[in-house]
Amino acid sequence: MEHYGTILLVEDDISLANWVAEYLIEQGYQTTLCQRGDQVVEQVRQTNPDLVLLDIMLPGQDGISVCRDLRQFYQAPIIMLTARDDEMDEVIGLEVGASDYMMKPVRPRALLARIKAALRSKTDTQESTANSELINVGKLSINTESRTVYLADEEVHISSAEYLLLHYLASNAGQVVSRDSVFKATKGREYDGLDRSVDVLISSLRKKFNDDPQHPEKIKTIWGKGYLLVATAWQ
Repeated sequence: MEHYGTILLVEDDISLANWVAEYLIEQGYQTTLCQRGDQVVEQVRQTNPDLVLLDIMLPGQDGISVCRDLRQFYQAPIIMLTARDDEMDEVIGLEVGASDYMMKPVRPRALLARIKAALRSKTDTQESTANSELINVGKLSINTESRTVYLADEEVHISSAEYLLLHYLASNAGQVVSRDSVFKATKGREYDGLDRSVDVLISSLRKKFNDDPQHPEKIKTIWGKGYLLVATAWQ
């Protein structure tokens, strides 16, 4: 069987974990299970999987703090899973660096689509960053090799998901980009009409760059069209 990548599945519900793992293996993904949050960092360091499927509710250490710890050294996609329909979980998950977010119960085909999209987005990002080391928009500077962001020579610490969004907006500075194009560029999939994650990330970026959320000047939402990083606002 052809293998399409390696996945670490972090889930303490063993029956759910087993069927998800079996399904992913059938689809060509080498899948390893981990049932405790406090074992994830060590396992990721040892195996360096292409993607992590991470439940939020875990024994030993919760998924939010695990994600935060992973993002200190791990840049590959992290898809968070939760049984709770809690918007704050989504906000916090994205802020600490989750690439994507799914509610349980997960549907196999939907999960597979998210995994493929996340891995495709990772590949596309690697290819684009290989072609350009620096993106400069006024006093905003993005080093695509180290994935670091500076404003007026001061580093601004942002999550991986925030970085992907900022990178895409800055690469298209001065141009309105559609919501669908943002999803394709940052998540590798089309906008489903419901997902609010980009809005959450836009809001978070505005806070970090002191952009008034009521009257933003740096990153604007153009109603009915998409988003605009205003090139002249970063001087």
